[in-house]
Amino acid sequence: MPVRYKPIPLPASLWYFGRMSNDSRAAQVHRLFARIARRYDLLNDVMTLGCHRYWKCRLIKLAGQPRTALDLCCGTGDIAQRFRCQVVGVDFTAEMLQIAQTRQPNGIWLRADALGLPFPDNSFDVVSVGYGLRNLTDLEVGLREAYRVLRPGGKLLSLDFGKPDAAWWRKLFFAHLRFHLPWMGRWSCGDPDAYNYILASLENYPAQRGVQQLMDTIGYRSCGYEEFFGGAMAINSGSKPS
Repeated sequence: MPVRYKPIPLPASLWYFGRMSNDSRAAQVHRLFARIARRYDLLNDVMTLGCHRYWKCRLIKLAGQPRTALDLCCGTGDIAQRFRCQVVGVDFTAEMLQIAQTRQPNGIWLRADALGLPFPDNSFDVVSVGYGLRNLTDLEVGLREAYRVLRPGGKLLSLDFGKPDAAWWRKLFFAHLRFHLPWMGRWSCGDPDAYNYILASLENYPAQRGVQQLMDTIGYRSCGYEEFFGGAMAINSGSKPS
């Protein structure tokens, strides 16, 4: 079942995303991920100058030594394969999961909806998310689902784009996305508009501070975030009470 995408106000350059229904937007982004699946990790290297590898390693370190982990929006399995425990990877794009399966044949890969996970309560020691929370139709529902499947004492860790506090850096960062993402789309799949979904998904995403507040409201404990690149990237974290 595909993950749904929330309606958001967009700049004029992205008007066509704003006019799509949730299902149409989900289909559009699903087609994008299917087309770029084989270049996805290379594109991450180019976009972050390879820094995403460090951030993912940092997420794994923050996870501690779990016995079981669930990696939501797992893509090609780049985070999942870093865990040294039993891990289940969940994504909505079959092409991404095929690459993950090739990388880690013994892994468990499942096509499923992050807003309605097919797992019983209290199933995992860690739930990780890499660049996925901002794309959910209902962020609160997604965080509640992660909370539900966490065991008492378990951790949620989410790596994603952030919104810098400094106004000048925030404007510069968003200008960078507006300028470079069309080039990324043209290079990856011949469509200059393909990667604009990143900017679209950031428009109403509450980013590190808003996610922390929402996690607090839901009932997570010890909520916080660690920032990189002056707040342009961040890892949110929180625990389910024991």
